[in-house]
This record gives sequence, C-alpha cells and structure tokens, in this order.
Amino acid sequence: MSAVTGERPPSAAGVPRRPGRRSAPPRPVWEEAPGRAGLAGKGAVLAVACLAVLFPLWIVVVTSLSTKRTISEAGGLVVVPRDITFIAYQELLGGGQVTRATVVSLGVTVVGTLFSMTVSVLCAYGLSRIGSVGHRWFLLTLLATMFFGAGLIPTYLLVQSLGLTDTYLALILPSAVSVFNILVLRAFFMGISQELTDSARIDGAGDWRILWQIVLPLSRAVIAVITLFYAVGYWSAWFNASIYLSDQDMMPLQNVMIQLVQKQEPPVGLGQAIRAGELSALAVQMAVMVLALLPVAFLSPFVQKHFRKGMLTGAVKG
Repeated sequence: MSAVTGERPPSAAGVPRRPGRRSAPPRPVWEEAPGRAGLAGKGAVLAVACLAVLFPLWIVVVTSLSTKRTISEAGGLVVVPRDITFIAYQELLGGGQVTRATVVSLGVTVVGTLFSMTVSVLCAYGLSRIGSVGHRWFLLTLLATMFFGAGLIPTYLLVQSLGLTDTYLALILPSAVSVFNILVLRAFFMGISQELTDSARIDGAGDWRILWQIVLPLSRAVIAVITLFYAVGYWSAWFNASIYLSDQDMMPLQNVMIQLVQKQEPPVGLGQAIRAGELSALAVQMAVMVLALLPVAFLSPFVQKHFRKGMLTGAVKG
C-alpha cells in the first residue's frame, strides 16, 4: 500500500484492456477470393463463351466478303478469308429491293419507336400518379392484356376493318405498346422522390412541365433501355409484314432476308447476277444478315451502361 495515501497502487491486471478485434466469421467457399487456378478457370470460361459468340459472326462476315470461287473451294461457309470482295454489298445496296427494304425497316423503326415511347411514357407517368382518375381500373386493364389476348384471327380482322392492310401503319400499330415496358417505366417513375415533384408543383409547374423537366431527365437510364427494346423489336419484326402486306415493294429487310435464306426467288438484280455466275447466293445471304445485324450491334454499346441501372431499378422500385 502507498505510505502517503494508503491506497493500493494500480496493478497491470487492473489496467482496462482495449477491446480486441473480433475474428470474422468464416465465409462460404463460394465467397472466398479465387486463387490462381480459379482466375485461370474464369478466364478460360469467358474466352470459350466469347469464342462461341464471335466465331459464327466471323464466319458470316468472311463468307459475305468471299468470291464465288472461294466459297466453292470451301464447300460452303468460309472460315479463312481469301480474295476479299465487296461485290455482294455493292449488289445489295445498288438501288434494288434490298436497299428499298432497308429504308422501309429504318423508317418503321424510327417512327414506331418514337410513337411507342411517347405512348408508353405518357401512360406510365399517368399510372405512377396514385391519385389520378381511374388509376386502378386502367392498371388492372393493362395487366389483363398480359394474360389474355384475342388471338391472331380477331386481330387480323380488326386491322382489316380499320383499312390498315397494305399500309405501313400495319407494321406499327398492332405491336405499338408493350405492357411490360409500361410497368417498368411506371415503377421507375414511382421511385422518384415525391417531395421533388411536390416542390415543383408548389412553384407552379404543371404535369407536362414536371414530366418534361424533372421526371424524364432523372429517368435517362430506363428510357434508353426501353427505347432500345422497342427499336430492336421493330427492326427485327417480320410477322406483321408477312400477314398484313401483299406488295413485295413494301416488305421490310427481315422479310427479304427470309426469302433469300429460304432460297426462294431472289430480287431481280441479284437473281441475274447469281445466274450469270458473278455472285454466290450464299454470299448474298450472309451479306443480308450482316446488314440486319449492323444497327443493333452499333446501338448496343451506347446503351449497355444503362441496362443494369434501368432494368434493375425499374423492376425493384414501386
């Protein structure tokens, strides 16, 4: 004991300890950081997947750029490029039916996408306002159309009664709106802060101004994704043209490609070139496939960054 105070000096055992770091619970095997073998395995799997996707595209492009002699020597599809020529693309884009079909597909895609996005955005914004008139009834009606349809024959009779057969509107209106896309947009719009729209309404902004200056700028990700969905749908569509159009000059690119791939009678200019031995029918088929893939392959990288944010947020919120 201390002679002065009579108190026992503090011992080492009495000094308070700093709480030690608790050991982390063991993680499952699949959450552990991969080793060298795991990284090598992942790289090998990704390489095989990329090769499985790119190799067929390589064959299509190389065959479309090959001469008739090279295709004959290869016995069909060409893997190793030799004697590269652009004669197939020159014939296709020389002002014939394929060129006209490409213009038709581009026009239908642009006009149809604008119309579909306008209707979908307006419908989704209206349904995202819970207190709007007839909100529940309209929502249930849209949901019912996802599970029940009239069928092909009633749809054809409706298009025919409206006088839309043999018109380009028949390629747009029957498939103009997707209920799934509307629901994704609605879920995203409902996730926008209500306080933000309320403050704008207090400042005197109406629904049109709120939609144009607040909702749409905050929804660029989901807008980009849904726009790509509609554009790819219109560009790849062929069924509506096959049942609603009878004029061969109005056919879009996909229908012309089907005719070439099925080895039906090719367009006039191409048929003469093929019969004269100047062009291979297989090269023409592959070239048309390349033309059909170009728009999607060009637009996808620009929209890819929005896919995760647009689809996941729109599917979860609301």
